[in-house]
Amino acid sequence: MRLIRPARLAAFLLLLPQFVSAAEVDGSQLSAAWGIPFAGLLLSIALCPLLATRFWHHHYGKATAAWALAFLLPFAALFGLPAAGTAVVHTVVGEYLPFVILLAALFAVSGGIYIRGNLHGSPALNTGILAIGAVLASFMGTTGASMLLVRPLIRANDNRRHSAHVFVFFIFIVSNAGGSLTPLGDPPLFLGFLQGVDFFWTLRHLLPMTAFLVGALLVLFYALDSWYYRRREEVRPRDPTPDTRGIGFEGARNFWLLAAIVALVLASGVWKSPVRFDVFGAEIGLPDLVRDLGLVLVAVVSMAITPRQVHEANQFSWGPMLEVAKLFAGIFLTIIPVIAMLRAGMHGAFAPVVAAVTRPDGTPDPAMYFWASGVLSSFLDNAPTYLVFFNTAGGDAHHLMTELAPVLAAISAGSVFMGANSYIGNAPNLMVKAVVEDRGVTMPGFFGYMAWSVAVLIPLFLIITFAWFR
Repeated sequence: MRLIRPARLAAFLLLLPQFVSAAEVDGSQLSAAWGIPFAGLLLSIALCPLLATRFWHHHYGKATAAWALAFLLPFAALFGLPAAGTAVVHTVVGEYLPFVILLAALFAVSGGIYIRGNLHGSPALNTGILAIGAVLASFMGTTGASMLLVRPLIRANDNRRHSAHVFVFFIFIVSNAGGSLTPLGDPPLFLGFLQGVDFFWTLRHLLPMTAFLVGALLVLFYALDSWYYRRREEVRPRDPTPDTRGIGFEGARNFWLLAAIVALVLASGVWKSPVRFDVFGAEIGLPDLVRDLGLVLVAVVSMAITPRQVHEANQFSWGPMLEVAKLFAGIFLTIIPVIAMLRAGMHGAFAPVVAAVTRPDGTPDPAMYFWASGVLSSFLDNAPTYLVFFNTAGGDAHHLMTELAPVLAAISAGSVFMGANSYIGNAPNLMVKAVVEDRGVTMPGFFGYMAWSVAVLIPLFLIITFAWFR
């Protein structure tokens, strides 16, 4: 007879309806030590791929589960299964599953579109691709836009001797800044959408600063790329990629599915219904249920209608998505006590954090929120960082969208924009680096990339601070 592992049994018991009640986590009763599993997991994600590459590659799932259990088991023992079960179910049903389902749908659809043909990487063409990517990022996600455009950009520049700067700016613009205008663009904004932020709120409030940042980066890139391009030895005598008759798309039917994703997410924010379903103590509204089931259907349809050769040309696999799903399962669980302590405000263990982003008169300081959320997003994943500061500011979406609109804008901008400061600030950063290096382009190392971000991005962030958040 096969025995059930204790960890699996504990997880199973936590999800049983009879162990779930209306108990809530009181953050004022928790010490800062309950944040250790969350901090440990984020540090593991940041450092293990650099310091213990082989171990992390083979055992990241086990390490993530260990940190999750380091929170769940003591919490269940001290506060009881009802409190632990309620916290887990509310987090999984209300936040984690919608988050992962959206990412999976965008990943499947973008992986089913292949841009064929050979372009020639002139400064004007490269700048145009980056601009297109910046627009697409807010509608198909930074991950989707990055994976769609990085391969044709590599082919376009494979006749250049120096192209690393092209992909550094690609990460700045397409993998980060461009995704700041809708909840589809970047995971932090979708978490805000799940918390009650209106779909078009970020478009209305972040458009001016996004236009400034993306526009400034495009101008800087064009000037730098033109300087490289004018050098006599820059263009190779022979283009490694043969010319084709034209540019086109394979798997173009997935564009219709991309439109379906946008429609489903938008409808779930606009459609109001009193119908709600109880899932082991957690309520899910009918619009949210329709959205999530629709997104699953979109992903299934995309996989069914996309020709195999398109996936092969894109080197598509579910490996990256599976890794993201495992890591975020641990993040969403271990962040439960952190959010509870932040919600407790000055009565919680993280009162110094609340004080650091608060002015002497007791009002929140948008500039401090911008830099605090941004600095953490530079080295930790920007999605949980957004959630942390969203709750530090009170966690009330309506209040944040109205009276505290500058604070919510600062949190949103800091989390999205400054995810570009390092390779580990946002998932697409590392994905782009891996794809580019696999095609033979030598990218800057960890600190070399940060030298680029400090020189290019930090001055622009200072301008944004004085222009919008002072």
